[in-house]
Amino acid sequence: MPFSATFIFIVIFCVQSLAAMLQNGFMVAVLGRKWVQSQAFPAGEMIVACLAASRFCLHGLEILNNFLNFILFWHKNNYFGVLWDFINTVNFWFTTWLAIFYCVKICSFSHPIFFWMKWRISQSVPRLLLGSLIIGGLSAISVVTGNTIAFQRMDYENCTHACEARAFHDYYCYHVMLMWVTPFFLFLLSIILLMFSLYWHLEQMRYHSPRPHDYSIQAHTMALKSLAFFLIFYTSYALFLVLSTTQVVTIYNSWRWAWEVITYMGISLHSTILMLSSPKMRRTLKTKFSNLCVGSS
Repeated sequence: MPFSATFIFIVIFCVQSLAAMLQNGFMVAVLGRKWVQSQAFPAGEMIVACLAASRFCLHGLEILNNFLNFILFWHKNNYFGVLWDFINTVNFWFTTWLAIFYCVKICSFSHPIFFWMKWRISQSVPRLLLGSLIIGGLSAISVVTGNTIAFQRMDYENCTHACEARAFHDYYCYHVMLMWVTPFFLFLLSIILLMFSLYWHLEQMRYHSPRPHDYSIQAHTMALKSLAFFLIFYTSYALFLVLSTTQVVTIYNSWRWAWEVITYMGISLHSTILMLSSPKMRRTLKTKFSNLCVGSS
């Protein structure tokens, strides 16, 4: 890729990542301030705040790693790789818990297990978030273990660096399938259940007189609109990330920045939709913007 095109993608990636860090930092600040003022932290907002914090760290770490790789020719295989894997795994699980939380709270299934989940989900959120951190830690330990085993195999078999890279690649493919694909399928399952719940509710309404304001349909529709955007951007991020880490698609160094822009665009837009879908965030943004306009005038 010509240097001018590479420079353009570097600028796009930096602007995109800094904007994502700004919006995620804004969400953490707004929700954290409300928590301090009211001494109460609703379960849904707790998940959003943790998700925003993890994405703030993810974008910041990716900026630092890419510039170290670009300037000093470092690669994501040591400390940065372990920390990135931890934060990325936690981010996947936080996103999944948010979708599951919406699904359990809004769906109107009558199964006893679903009633039990609806009753317990809010109380279970802190433990689920803590469990995500533990899974992220286990994921990081798995990466370190796989890397160590690959190096030991290289020394034992007296093979080349390509042999070591292949051994670690095979190990990392199974790691990705377990740590990333599992929460992604739970995310998809939550959206499918929401769609079935809405369909079932609409079928029930066919045999009853319609109400002027059906709050159940409104809740289903709003959740599905939000999760539809989540699905598009979250799927694009997961797909590009899996293709990159499993090396199904080979990315040449000259195209690294373009690939990073495409990969992290999905998660950036996902955070934007998450921020704009919250009435509290919109009110705060409107207030800040109005104060800024008044101050400038």
